Amino acid sequence: MTHPGRFQKIRFSTADLPERGRLAMWRDHYCHTILRVAITSACDVSFRATMTSRALPELHLLDAAVSAVQITRSRELLADGKNDFALVINRTGRLAIAARGRGLELRAGDAALINSGEITTFERSAFGSSFAIRIPYAVLSSLVVDADDAVMRLIPQSTGVLNLLTSYAYPLLDEDGLTTPELRHLAVPHVHDLVALALGATRDAAVVAQSRGVRAARLRAAKAYIIENSSSPSLSIGFVARHLKVTPRYLQSLFEADGGTFSTFLLGQRLARAHRMLASPRFDSYPVSAVAYEVGFGDLSYFHRCFRQRYGATPGDIREKAGESGNEPQPDAMP
Repeated sequence: MTHPGRFQKIRFSTADLPERGRLAMWRDHYCHTILRVAITSACDVSFRATMTSRALPELHLLDAAVSAVQITRSRELLADGKNDFALVINRTGRLAIAARGRGLELRAGDAALINSGEITTFERSAFGSSFAIRIPYAVLSSLVVDADDAVMRLIPQSTGVLNLLTSYAYPLLDEDGLTTPELRHLAVPHVHDLVALALGATRDAAVVAQSRGVRAARLRAAKAYIIENSSSPSLSIGFVARHLKVTPRYLQSLFEADGGTFSTFLLGQRLARAHRMLASPRFDSYPVSAVAYEVGFGDLSYFHRCFRQRYGATPGDIREKAGESGNEPQPDAMP
C-alpha cells in the first residue's frame, strides 16, 4: 500500500523498453522491485507487457496485459511479510492459478481470491489481461465470512455482483477526479463492499454493502449507459432500468439520493454535447436543428429553451463566439 496522501497512477510498458533484454529489465525493475514476484517467459524478444497501477489507503488497483508467461510469488519473496488479499479478475485469454496445492483456470470474466502471503503461481499460454483489486488482510477479513476459506475458490463470470464490481472499480484507474480526498473516501469503501459481496459478506457487511456499494455501482453504470446512449431520442428511464435489471423507481431513487433526477442528468448530457458541437469548427456545416436532433432532442423549440436556460446564450451565440475566437474549445464540463 502507498502513502495515504497519494493516489498515483503508474504505467509501465515494454513498448518503452529496447527489444533486446526487455524481459530482464521488466523482471528486475517492475516485477522484483515493485510487485515482488518472479517472472519467466519462453522468449525474451517476443515478451510484451503493459501494467497500470493506482494505489491509495486500503486499496490497490492493478491492470495487467502480458504475453505467454509464468509469474510466481515464491517462498523467497514472501520474506517481505505482505499478506494482502487480491481479487484477480481475468479479462481476456485464459489464466491458470496455482496455490494451496490446487489449481484453477480462469476464463474471460472469471475471478479468484489469492493471498499475497502464500506461494502462488500465475501462468498464461498466450497473451491476455487481468484486473486485480488488492485489499489489506485486516480490512477484508472484517467484511467477509471466513475470508481465508474464500482463497482459490472460482468466482464465475456469471456472478452478477462481479460484473457490477468490475464496471465500478475498473474506471477508477483512469479517473483523475479521485485525487480529491472526499471522492477517495467514497470510492474505497464502495469497492470494499462489492468485493465482500462477491466473496460472501458477513450479515452486517452485506446490509451496508447493499445500501452503499451496490447503489453507488449501479448509479455509475446507469450514468455511463446514459452518456453512451444519450443521442437516442427514445432513451427513457424504463429502458435504462431494464438494461440494469432494476425497477424504474429504484433507478430514480439512486439519482434522487445523488441530488438529481434521471431526466435532469439526461438533459444535461444532451445539452453538454450540443454545446461542444456548436463550439467546434468540425461541425460548422451542421445547422443548429441538425445539432439538436443529433444529440437526442425531438423538439427544436424545447432544445432552444433549455439551451438558453443552461448557458445564458442561444445556440447561435455559442457558434458565433467560437467562430470569432478561431480556437478549438475545451469540452464543456460534465453536468
